[in-house]
Formats: sequence, C-alpha cells, structure tokens
Amino acid sequence: MKTGWYPPAEDPSTPLSASGPAEMNVDFDKEIVYNIMLNIMRKMMNDTILQRWLDPVLGAATEAGRAILGIAGQIGQVVDKEDGSPLTRADLASNTIITEALARLEPAVAILSEEGDLDAFAAGRHRTFWCVDPLDGTKEFVGGRDEYTVNIAVIEDARPVFGVVYIPPKRAMYWAVAGGGAWRRIGDGQAERIHATDRPVPRVVVASRSHMDDRTRAYLGRLGAVETIQCGSSAKMTAVAEGRADLYPRFGPTCLWDTAAGAAVALEAGCRVLALDGEPLSYDPARGLKREGFLVVPQGMTVPSTMMV
Repeated sequence: MKTGWYPPAEDPSTPLSASGPAEMNVDFDKEIVYNIMLNIMRKMMNDTILQRWLDPVLGAATEAGRAILGIAGQIGQVVDKEDGSPLTRADLASNTIITEALARLEPAVAILSEEGDLDAFAAGRHRTFWCVDPLDGTKEFVGGRDEYTVNIAVIEDARPVFGVVYIPPKRAMYWAVAGGGAWRRIGDGQAERIHATDRPVPRVVVASRSHMDDRTRAYLGRLGAVETIQCGSSAKMTAVAEGRADLYPRFGPTCLWDTAAGAAVALEAGCRVLALDGEPLSYDPARGLKREGFLVVPQGMTVPSTMMV
C-alpha cells in the first residue's frame, strides 16, 4: 500500500549530464529538480517553516483522532502483522488522513509511516522526513483503554525537531517545535507550556503496560522505592515531559515512528532522550528503523546506568 508521496533517492552531489539537457532522461531530470527542492528545504528548515506547519498538522492529528474514535465502538477485524503487532481499520483510516494531509502540506518531504510503504521510503536517503505513527498503542485501543495516541514528527539530520502527540479519548494535544518549548492543550482549553520535573532523583517512573520485561523490573529495582505507573503508547513520553512522571526506561525494541513525536516534545520540555549506551537516541534511518531501547530523563536528574542491567 502506498500512501502520500515519496521522492526519489536524495543525492545532492549527483552531477548534471555533460551532454546537456537536450539528451537528458526525463526521469533523471525530474530527480534533479526534486533534489534541488529538497536542498532548498533543508536550507530553509527553521522555526518559521516548522511553525507554519504546526496548525495544519494539529488539524490532521485532530481529524485522525476523530476517525479513530468513530471506529472505537466497532473495531471489527484485528489483523496480526509480521512483527506480531495488531492492525485495525482505525490504524489505516488515521494513516490515510495524516499522510494525505502531509503530502498536500509539503510534497517534497518524504513520509515514513508505520502503515505506509516502507520499501519506497528505504529506497531513498532522507535527511529530512515526516515520521508518523497513526495509532500508537493499538493493543490499548483494542482493549478499550484510553492510552493510545496519534504521532506526527519531523526528523532533520537524525534529530526530532517537530512533534505532535494527540490522545484522542482525552482530547489531549501535545506539541513542540525546536527552540519553541513544549506545549499542551486539553480539549478547548488554553495552550500551556509544559516542563519536566527538576527533581534530582526520580520518585515516579512510567513504564510500558505491554512490555514490562525482566530488564525493566531489574532497573526499577535498582531505582529503589519509587512509584511505578504503567500505561501504553507515547503517552509515557508526554507524562515525563509534563512532569507527571520523572523517568521512562524502555529496554525492548521500538521503531522510529513509535518515539519520534514524543521525543520532540520531551526534548523541548527539558528532557534527554538517550539510547541505552548513554548517547542521544538517533533517528537516522540509515541505521535501521528499530532501536534497542532508550531512556527519557529530565536534564540534571541522576539515574543508574542502563548498561548495568
């Protein structure tokens, strides 16, 4: 299934044909034009452009959330994908709404979506791209819990610089643009800036409801007497971003789309998003689409090393 629009492989260094445009292949000519557009986009990728994208993306996330809620009472068939994760028609409906909106908004930027054409995306080399999880927490959605999210991010040079996370049942919208802070709006209320806790050590830890494994339990044991909240989806990342939880450790594998939007919000709220080796979590698709765990921790907080678990 192909959704949205996927540009050809990015290679700004590709030389023009020495024989001139009269002998140039039409497809090659189009590729040059697209590469020029992408180079211009990279040079112009600043707060102004990202802010211009914000309202349309918030609108797309809201519309996708509305579609998901419309299906919630009548989910229908649930299909297990190759990786064992569930797929419903709500995932597909949300994906269509979001990818079509993003393609209209900026067709020169590639789209990496969990429910999109991964092969088409992998065929290119992308420094700037949309990263979408149209319904994160499908298990929670199928189980009737309110812990699922819509996630839309922009990755620039392997770093999330823009993120929108929407929790449809709670009408809770979180967003961030690099350099502009992290924000939250509940329902029709006013937008308010959010910040991670400034505690020196964690008291409240949020962990996965569906992926509470032995390594996570061992790490929680090393933290000592802390309160543990379990929930699904990227709502765990927003919980740390808004100071409701102090720490989120994840030791199981995740894909880029699972965390990109939440990471953008957490970073702007004053968190670090670290790989298990302590380095910033990379969103470079050239390194693959999966990451083997991470830690969301506020700046200045002291926590045990994840390498010891």
